[in-house]
Amino acid sequence: MTFSQKITCTPLPFDPEMASEALRHLPWATGPTKDLLAGTAGCSPYLAGLMARHGDWLEEVMDTDPEAALDSVLDGVTPGSHAETPVALRLAKQKVSLLVALADLGGVWTLEEVTGGLSRFADRALDAALKTALLPDLSRGKFPGQTADDIKDAAGLVAIAMGKMGAGELNYSSDIDLICLFDDQRFDPEDVGTVRTLQAKAVRRAMSYLSDLTGDGYVFRTDLRLRPDPSATPVAISVSAAERYYEALGRTWERAAFVKARPAAGAIAVGRRFLKDIRPFIWRRHLDFTTVQDIQDILQKIRDHKGQYDTDILDGRNVKLCRGGIREIEFFTQTQQLIAGGRDKSLRMRGTRAGLQGLAEKGWITSEIATELSRDYGRLRDLEHRAQMIQDTQTHHLPQTDAGWQRMAMFLGADDVPALQAELRELFHRVHELTESFFTPSPAQKPETEISETTSTLIARWRAYPALRSRRAQGLFDRVLPRLLQGFEKAANKDEAIVQFDGFLKGLPAGVQVFSLFDANPQLIDLMVDISSTSPALAVYLGAHPEVLDAVIGGAFFQHWPGREALTADLTARLSDPDLDFERKLDTARAWKKDWHFRIGVHQLRGLIGTAQAFEEYSDLAEAVLAAMWTVICDEFARKHGPLPGRGAVVLGMGSLGARQLNARSDLDLIMIYDAPADAESVGPKPLPSRTYYARLTKALVTGLSVQTAGGTLYEVDMRLRPSGRQGPAAASWTAFQSYQQTDAWTWEHLALTRARPMAGDASLAADIDAFRETVLAAPRLREDVFRDLSEMRARLAAAKPRRGNWDFAAGAGGLQDVELFAQAMALLAGSPCRTVEDQLALDCEGVSAEDRAALLSAHQIFSAIKLSARLLTDQPLNPDALGQGGRDVLLHETGQDSLAALEAMLTERTEAAAAVINRVLAPPS
Repeated sequence: MTFSQKITCTPLPFDPEMASEALRHLPWATGPTKDLLAGTAGCSPYLAGLMARHGDWLEEVMDTDPEAALDSVLDGVTPGSHAETPVALRLAKQKVSLLVALADLGGVWTLEEVTGGLSRFADRALDAALKTALLPDLSRGKFPGQTADDIKDAAGLVAIAMGKMGAGELNYSSDIDLICLFDDQRFDPEDVGTVRTLQAKAVRRAMSYLSDLTGDGYVFRTDLRLRPDPSATPVAISVSAAERYYEALGRTWERAAFVKARPAAGAIAVGRRFLKDIRPFIWRRHLDFTTVQDIQDILQKIRDHKGQYDTDILDGRNVKLCRGGIREIEFFTQTQQLIAGGRDKSLRMRGTRAGLQGLAEKGWITSEIATELSRDYGRLRDLEHRAQMIQDTQTHHLPQTDAGWQRMAMFLGADDVPALQAELRELFHRVHELTESFFTPSPAQKPETEISETTSTLIARWRAYPALRSRRAQGLFDRVLPRLLQGFEKAANKDEAIVQFDGFLKGLPAGVQVFSLFDANPQLIDLMVDISSTSPALAVYLGAHPEVLDAVIGGAFFQHWPGREALTADLTARLSDPDLDFERKLDTARAWKKDWHFRIGVHQLRGLIGTAQAFEEYSDLAEAVLAAMWTVICDEFARKHGPLPGRGAVVLGMGSLGARQLNARSDLDLIMIYDAPADAESVGPKPLPSRTYYARLTKALVTGLSVQTAGGTLYEVDMRLRPSGRQGPAAASWTAFQSYQQTDAWTWEHLALTRARPMAGDASLAADIDAFRETVLAAPRLREDVFRDLSEMRARLAAAKPRRGNWDFAAGAGGLQDVELFAQAMALLAGSPCRTVEDQLALDCEGVSAEDRAALLSAHQIFSAIKLSARLLTDQPLNPDALGQGGRDVLLHETGQDSLAALEAMLTERTEAAAAVINRVLAPPS
């Protein structure tokens, strides 16, 4: 469709005489086109003048698609001579201004298309100006090592567009905010000073091409003050100097500015690399609620400097900086992007309305708020554009006279000034109400609770902790302390809970981030109270890893468990990021695992999941980590030594991992099995024989999972269940594994095999291992041999780890380990491939009645529930007296008992019942 055919609305001519005069130069205009041109000219003397000057071109435009018309103008914006380029740029700007204004006023383009059209022209004009300015010195050979051919990427000079230009949101009469950098790595170090001088000269010359006012007007006013330390640095600085500045001295307002930053002209690749390199400065890895206070301070300075902020008067009101204006919506959006964008790359969009939509999609704001603010932002930008179109002036002010208001109303296509003013009052109020609560902190409260001597002593001591070293941290903590104390009032034992919170605070290396998080998200205070009241181990863990609190407010923390496949896909996608090197992949995996591990613990602590679900979730998490890390470690290993020789390898999960009964502190029992000819060798930069290759790959896997990095560890790994244990090779060949299991394995190794399950690696080899496992387990065995060997194992275990008391539920006759070994023996005798204790105890076994199986199963269930809770609540052997009342309540809830005495009695009863069954069945015939 042509421009004329797309017109849907028109302004009303405020000055009919001006409209008639404009149409006199446009005799070809008819219908909606004539109405649009008349209304526009009648409201804007500036646009009326452009119509008169470019009438013939405008006639062509109206019979063309508007996008094609814009492209045609942009195609003509190219570097040229010092004399010609400024003139050509101004004439192109006039055409773009007229085209964009008419597309806006006629309803032909959306707001994003309008601002995008202006921004596209700004990119082209800036590129042409820079290259025109550089060309003379390049042609004369003044740039070391560069020729005129290097003009294509501006000899390494790039202009980074900031603010509205960076976001593609230029308004009708915008300044353009720029940071100009040059690639110093392109030149020898001794030449960098010369290059800096030449590039700075070129930037100043280019800016004059754009901003000098001539008989043809200007192109853009430019502002270079956003560069590092503008009072002391040249207008073009090196990329290395800029990176050092932001790494060491960058401030929050500069981080906010870079949310919208975009390489716009010159050496675009250099600009992209620079923005990639400073991502850690812009996007913090953890949720950054300290940004809220910093942005609030910036807002207050703007309000104090500009004045008129607190007035409700519409006359002369600044729609950009006023209460409820454009800036509040932009800061509201950018601040939340800064908070969350470090963890969620999908929130790193530049556009304001796109940012609002993204925040709504990720649950940071409601869809209703996003919709209202997006609509109001569009209306405010319409007002801003109309004010600027009248005389092409950089103004953001509403009219101050009756005539001015009438013109504005008619420019917007209506003539009801009171209705427009009423609409704007409501709009400004609505925007302020929707955004201000995010920036305005709730006032600090005084504790309303009576503080015990224990609490008073601890509070006095807290000031000496590392987390409270800075004045800012102390101020934030003073704000959240009353809410913490009120929460602790609800604890079963307030002083116990505060003492356990002390464990969290003592381990916290810095406090500003965490206290800001608490201040902005009161639900985290409730969670902290819950954890401190019940699980001292988890409280201490939080002190060492406070970043996991980010996950609680990330949107999905309390949603349904996604399952193993979804977790694996998510972690695999994160680790596939091409920007991550191997070390950063290790840290990324650790941060991801900690988030999910913490989530399971909180759900367990709050009773949202039961024993069976907790086992499933811990196991899903471990399997997802293994699957994703296996790929990462194999790829890294192959980079040095070539792809896996032969069929590859399989990681076999044993013990609780194979049986899917992991808890909060489980390590991983693993065996590596590979299938490659003995004489095979890898093909790569550093080839290895297959046996050496897989032995080292196994060590690389263990290291990747268990090594302590900046992000902590993933899991401790135990490889002792491999053939021949510690004396055996780190990785077993498929042939050797089969031979060992068929001829040399002890009964205990076949018991362990009942739980074995492939976790990662080659699918066909995994299927073969599974089939072989079933064959081994199905082999006939003598009952007396299995039970004799099991009896000997029990005796060795009893001697090595005797039971320490009634609460030592794992050791001794009838304990957890005893029941699990007996269940494995039942599976071995039945030739069954089932892996879980529940399934194994359901098998028929000579001498084991249904009542026996029920006794063993009920014992195992209570042991499992206690173990699951104990591993979450403490890192010490279970001692209910040392747990605190909150921890004891969790233990009782998990086991369904009313008191510790009742739980201890039941534990003793079930242990004795299980021991009686196992002892009787294993007793040799008399």
